Amino acid sequence: MEYGTIRIKLDELIEQQGISKNKLSHKAEMQRTQINNYCNNNITRLDIDVLARICTVLDCEIGDLLEFVPPDNKK
Repeated sequence: MEYGTIRIKLDELIEQQGISKNKLSHKAEMQRTQINNYCNNNITRLDIDVLARICTVLDCEIGDLLEFVPPDNKK
């Protein structure tokens, strides 16, 4: 059974906010490679501390950052 996925929309938020990845990296106390992984949806386990820092720096809600993508039930 497929359950769907969670899509991280960090790349869209960065573009909307007009902030560089380097500046986000500094303000959120994250490594640039970690930000790239979030931007490319290469994360298997979400860290709530990291999510809180991103939301604080970008002044956004968790729903702005994460999106549930339902499974494709077409057969």
